Amino acid sequence: MKKYTIKDIADLAGVSKGTVDRVIHNRGKVSKKALESVTKLLEEIDYQPNLIARNLKNNKVYRICILIPNPEVDVYWSPCIAGINNVINELNAFGIHIETVLFDSKSTKSFLDANKSVQKLSPDAVLMVPFFYKETLMALEGYHNLGIIASTINNRIESEVVKGFVGQDLYQSGRVAAKLMQSTAQKKGDIVIIHIDEKYKNAIHMQEKEKGFREYYNQFNNFKNHIITLKLKRDDFEVSLTNFLNEHKNLIGICVTTSKTYQVADVLSKLNINKISLIGYDLVNENVMHLKNGVIDFLIHQNPKQQAYLGLKSLAEHLLFEKELPHEILLPIDIINSENVKPFMRD
Repeated sequence: MKKYTIKDIADLAGVSKGTVDRVIHNRGKVSKKALESVTKLLEEIDYQPNLIARNLKNNKVYRICILIPNPEVDVYWSPCIAGINNVINELNAFGIHIETVLFDSKSTKSFLDANKSVQKLSPDAVLMVPFFYKETLMALEGYHNLGIIASTINNRIESEVVKGFVGQDLYQSGRVAAKLMQSTAQKKGDIVIIHIDEKYKNAIHMQEKEKGFREYYNQFNNFKNHIITLKLKRDDFEVSLTNFLNEHKNLIGICVTTSKTYQVADVLSKLNINKISLIGYDLVNENVMHLKNGVIDFLIHQNPKQQAYLGLKSLAEHLLFEKELPHEILLPIDIINSENVKPFMRD
């Protein structure tokens, strides 16, 4: 297809280049006749303005902030840094400034303080992990009032303020975990869903996974055993889990809803328990070690690097090139075992 210049369009429409420029960019006064002539011609040739050149010419720099939990506190978030850097390297020349703001995933105050800091910066857009439900709604309202575009990764939250989401369907992820459990665990016995070191009532991601897991088993009338919820804290983790295992001799399976599955695997190994199926999340090194040695049966890979990359790139291209911001980008639910883990570790 022919690439039409402003001069080409002006010649075809019988007007000046200045008139064409004013019509395309919707600025300045244009006669009704000239407006109709140029508009009709633009529709006929399906004209697409060179948005890259326009941004470079205007010397406009857009600012995006991304809020993620501190990787030094929770290693699951470490791959996000690589995803952020990839977007910076790809789009830095086009006038985009990306700033990373960290918060403590164990502290609602840290989360709120980080969002307040971002609001003071007044960026054009923010990409955030909505870690705590009520606090996220408060933060989103603040962004909305300031006219800041807000998108989320990892955890979905229902709000009209959220313009885009990148991540997995966590409810479906919970169902997949249950299906894996059904395929590996013994037929008779109880199952425990373990939430580690999180504020469960505010943790959206854990609730959705547990809901999906439970509803998968609810469809089977012949499942007569129990699905138990267990919340464990870091301070007395080993003692609490050991006591639980000693009290539940009928246990056939454990599903851990966070990246800390290896902590459960450590205790199972120490107690020499090998008859319990263990399903967990994420490719942190400790999890992969236990996957390879057979203590963990399956891991579900949530791909935080790709979440950060796609979330930021979508916002950047929306600001720079006026691309439509996708309402949601759902990543595949990757099922990892000891046989296929190697290629994923190269991502």
